[in-house]
Amino acid sequence: MAEKRDYYEVLGVGKDASLDDIKQAYRKAALKWHPDRHVDDSEAQKKEAEEKFKEASEAYSVLSDPEKKSRYDQFGFAGVDGQAGPDFSQGFGNLNDILNNLFGGGFGGGGFSFSDLFGGGGRSSGPGVMRGRDIRTRVRLTLEEIAAGCEKEVVIERNRPCPDCGGRGARNASDIKVCPTCQGSGQVFQRMGFFSSSRTCPQCGGEGKIVSNPCPRCKGTGLERRKETVRVRIPAGVENGMQLSLRGEGHSAPRGGINGDLLVVVEELPHAQLKREGENLFYTRVISVTDAMLGCEISVPCLDGPQKLKLEAGTQSGYVQKLRGKGLPVLNGYGKGDLYVKILVWIPRKLKGAAKEAVEQLAATDAVKPDPSRDDKALFEKESRYF
Repeated sequence: MAEKRDYYEVLGVGKDASLDDIKQAYRKAALKWHPDRHVDDSEAQKKEAEEKFKEASEAYSVLSDPEKKSRYDQFGFAGVDGQAGPDFSQGFGNLNDILNNLFGGGFGGGGFSFSDLFGGGGRSSGPGVMRGRDIRTRVRLTLEEIAAGCEKEVVIERNRPCPDCGGRGARNASDIKVCPTCQGSGQVFQRMGFFSSSRTCPQCGGEGKIVSNPCPRCKGTGLERRKETVRVRIPAGVENGMQLSLRGEGHSAPRGGINGDLLVVVEELPHAQLKREGENLFYTRVISVTDAMLGCEISVPCLDGPQKLKLEAGTQSGYVQKLRGKGLPVLNGYGKGDLYVKILVWIPRKLKGAAKEAVEQLAATDAVKPDPSRDDKALFEKESRYF
């Protein structure tokens, strides 16, 4: 078994650190190591994150308590043995709840929360109140749908209250009794000399109540699995990988607890002709030498329909034209990005017959000899920076 590290070393603070310094250090560690942020990692990385998070939580539980901190400073680990660290038997807790508890609701305000980015889990949101698990799903969107905003239907399977018992887990309210082990608190306490510790009640699982006559339909869980359709409103301007959170649309919790959330991850489908960078779009068009020399009109694919673009005679390869406001809308803001059209001139590799003779005759004149204008020189200088 690995030797325990000093709690001050774990949080990266000194012994003279203030409570605010300790809170800030734990916040940083919780953000970095919380298991909800490592769900897609390898098993080894998940295990490391879990251990680091437990280590930081244990350090914080001691150093944030003046009495425990004093005993630890005097006697080391022996002074806090048996009561250092929170109980993780019911999971690690929702990251957003942890930070809100630490900083008085300073996080997650204004409709935004850490669970919007990382998701949560089936955690307890308070003593005796369970929270349903979150559900994560994906929705595929075209650039046209992203530009306009849209509504999508997603089909999910989720736990919902049993219709026979109304989610109680028992047919009658009288069949639900206060847990005799914890007396309804959901916690059991153990005294060891001068110290005491608490843990989740093993009989009721922290709910504070037990069902004496379970509902036969749900077997006392109070929940039933159902396949349901949920409509999701997609705001204009979302990006690939962005996560939308629908409050309360996840799994229901047992016996009237708080519903989890539905986390919808945006998957942007590639466009056949346009490339995206933020709110801006990019389109490359290849034209012939003659069109470049004589000028031409091309059709540019825009998200609101094709647009004509006139190219002047003498258009150079690498020329870029900006179509203002033809990009994507700014998410939760004002205005739109732009569409950049880059022109490439195609040079034929082989010429035969009359075509070759015509070009040879043209080459004998001064018409095709390099004589770039001021604007053309600027373009050539820009292109030459990459070589």
